[in-house]
Amino acid sequence: MKNNTLKKFKSVGLLPKILLAIVLGIGCSFFFPNWAVRIFLTFNSIFSNFLGLFIPLLIIGLVAPGIADLGKGGGRLLLVTVAIAYLSTILSGTFTLASCSTVFPSLLGDGMSALGETDMSTTLMPYFTIEMPAFISVTSALVIAFMLGLTAAVIEGNTVKDLLVDIKDIVTLIIGKVIIPLLPLYIFGIFLHMGADGHIGAVLGMFLKIILFIFLLHVTVLLAIFCVAGLVTKKNPFKALVTMLPAYVTALGTASSAATIPVTLAQAIKCGVREETAAFSVPLCATIHMPCSILKITACSYAIALSFGLPHDFGTFMGFILMASITMIAAPGVPGGAIMATLGLLATMLGFDESMQGLMIAIYISIDSIGTAGNVTGDGAIALIVDHIRDKIKK
Repeated sequence: MKNNTLKKFKSVGLLPKILLAIVLGIGCSFFFPNWAVRIFLTFNSIFSNFLGLFIPLLIIGLVAPGIADLGKGGGRLLLVTVAIAYLSTILSGTFTLASCSTVFPSLLGDGMSALGETDMSTTLMPYFTIEMPAFISVTSALVIAFMLGLTAAVIEGNTVKDLLVDIKDIVTLIIGKVIIPLLPLYIFGIFLHMGADGHIGAVLGMFLKIILFIFLLHVTVLLAIFCVAGLVTKKNPFKALVTMLPAYVTALGTASSAATIPVTLAQAIKCGVREETAAFSVPLCATIHMPCSILKITACSYAIALSFGLPHDFGTFMGFILMASITMIAAPGVPGGAIMATLGLLATMLGFDESMQGLMIAIYISIDSIGTAGNVTGDGAIALIVDHIRDKIKK
């Protein structure tokens, strides 16, 4: 009986587990004694230090093979597709940044100021912690990943590429078997801590406002991508968007771009994309086209930076958007993969501490499937543009 219950719990998706962890963390904070809260804070401290140790390896293990794979196809069409997908991601992040800087100061209001007064370091503390210093900085890991990926893409032989793939498999295994399963417990500890300190009201109010605003931006970005595709290809953008809706709905259920590729491919062909172009561009864009993922990360991180008084000027966040748009190319095909791939940048470029990173994970994963659905739907628009450019290149 116990084994069946455990199997059923394991089969539940990550999103329900995260939502359950948030509810339980808030509920338990009303009656848990301080000694019990500190037990979970001890786990969170150790888990956070493990993440700090693991992130440089994650960057090298995911970014390097991702870049190496992009170089396999060669040719102008590959470069054009990558450039369009990256530009779409950056423009989405820039639009989100401009929107958040205009709306958030008034939208978040009192909740922002109340959250900003929270000092998680002066309240309940863990019983002990285990230091796990990273073997290399995040910046150095990114540079090494770029060098290895670019080198592996051009040299003869497959030895280096096979090694990178093996490292990627190891990193993906650790994410899927260790980090993702422990995330609900980590989120539980964060909300238990905030509830015990009396800050949960401000956090939940901010959550709801951010999620609603992100959804509005999400719809706007998708309309903009398809309108651009319509202008380039002279096709009806709204008809194309409606045609791609089955891919959107499928991604809502799977929360995985990779798992939705067959549906995305079929719907892109129905939009008028030639089969050979769709077969090339859709799987590639499932990996590199992340407009709605960068939208969520930018909006959530801007709200948290604004609330906690961290630097949130245009230059700081644009640098973060440019780097995150590259790093997310390596995001593993698991729910929450994009936010896990950018944790290092959140810490080094934006100054996020453990509690802020925990808030980012909680908000991001709570709407993860929406972002994935937006990404794969936008892939249809990119496929339309690439198919049009392919004709121009042939001519």
